[in-house]
Amino acid sequence: MKAVARIILVTALVVSFTSSTYAHVAVWKALNNQAIELYQEGRYSEAAKVAEKSLKVAENTFVSNHLNIAKSLKNLAAFYYYQDKYSEAEPLFKRALAITEKAFGPDHPQVATSLNNLAELYRVQDKYSEAESLFKRALAIEGKVLEPDHPQVATSLNNLAALYYSQDKYSEAEPLFKRALAIEEKALGPDHPQVATSLNNLAELYRVQGKYIEAEPLFKRALAIMEKTLGPDHPRVVTLLENLGDYYQESDQKTEEKSLDARPIELL
Repeated sequence: MKAVARIILVTALVVSFTSSTYAHVAVWKALNNQAIELYQEGRYSEAAKVAEKSLKVAENTFVSNHLNIAKSLKNLAAFYYYQDKYSEAEPLFKRALAITEKAFGPDHPQVATSLNNLAELYRVQDKYSEAESLFKRALAIEGKVLEPDHPQVATSLNNLAALYYSQDKYSEAEPLFKRALAIEEKALGPDHPQVATSLNNLAELYRVQGKYIEAEPLFKRALAIMEKTLGPDHPRVVTLLENLGDYYQESDQKTEEKSLDARPIELL
């Protein structure tokens, strides 16, 4: 199983508009929020359909380089990413990056977010050299403009670590996963879904190296957090169940494995 990297979704900013465009802006914000809610429920296909409408409204409401268009582009690209529609996602991420760089300059946290998203898209397609340069640029920006314990830094660390994991560079991945986990536990609390993702990633790193004693408590803690916060049928919970199942199979804990396999799972 692959370590779980994260694409960052962007929520709407509060901005001022003229009364003539206010109704369209309200529609755009409502669609954007609806799409994110569907994403959070793991309903990626439905989220993408709503996000497509949101993008059309944005393009008909705002000027071509407006940041709200970039937000819609990023979110629609993310929903395509979660459905493995990488060719559809790439031009959207690139266009969002171009708008964001033009608006903020090269060293802004939102530019780092766009770089991170495009890099993750390259990582899952095994375009490792392209991904690594973008991940490192994102981290360099965040190192300049954010506190070292900011959650966005943890996301970039997690994703660079996932890149090294994908290349079997386990010794390089481990300290990054650990640092990401430490930042998220401090900033978000011990029971946040992002903490569960980092726990899963570190556990998966241990599993593929045969470090089963270290992996098991991390998998179990991650699963407990995800089931509590997202519900038992969410795709991220399914991923965790698959990873834990692999762990039990490889570590020859057959009784636990059978119990896990018997659980009803509804794939969305």
